[in-house]
Amino acid sequence: MGVLGWIVVGFVAGAFARVATGSGRHLGCLGTILIGVVGGLIGGMLFNLAGSQGIGDFGLRSMFVAFVGAVLLLLVTGRFAGRKHTHY
Repeated sequence: MGVLGWIVVGFVAGAFARVATGSGRHLGCLGTILIGVVGGLIGGMLFNLAGSQGIGDFGLRSMFVAFVGAVLLLLVTGRFAGRKHTHY
């Protein structure tokens, strides 16, 4: 998949992940693409570890894998961003 394919998959997966998790509202288009692309890397790695194909050609499967990774990324980052640090 070329760079343009990664951008499209990243934007679509990132946008759906933002809606699904209800987080990342402060992100713009570039942030949404970044969440989707990083989510694609995370999802691809997880799917490969599970013995399934990760990101392949441009298509619905690649968008689903990127969506799963983007949701996990938003949930984990939201969990850590929501913590308040207290000093004793």
